[in-house]
Amino acid sequence: MAVGVAVGLWLDPTVPSGLQPYLPIAVVAALDAVFGGAHALLDGRFDAKVFVVSFVSNVLVAALIVLLGDALGVGAQLTTAVVVVLGIRIFSNAAAIRRHLFKA
Repeated sequence: MAVGVAVGLWLDPTVPSGLQPYLPIAVVAALDAVFGGAHALLDGRFDAKVFVVSFVSNVLVAALIVLLGDALGVGAQLTTAVVVVLGIRIFSNAAAIRRHLFKA
């Protein structure tokens, strides 16, 4: 992940304006998959195939939900809903990782 961030900062890519509303949602969805994968790794149940499918499907489903919301005129509300749901999952996985690492 760190290599990807470094390459992104070095290349400084531009996102087409039509895709800009979906990028933050895609990033949050990808972070959900990363934290879920880290949690699974620490629990000894990590599977690379499941991780890749989860990563790609999280990003696609989240983007499609926001796209549907935009088409229905409620894009902001569905964007908020997606961020809340994925945020809860991210913090839940982060708490499980913390408990595993620090036994707290």
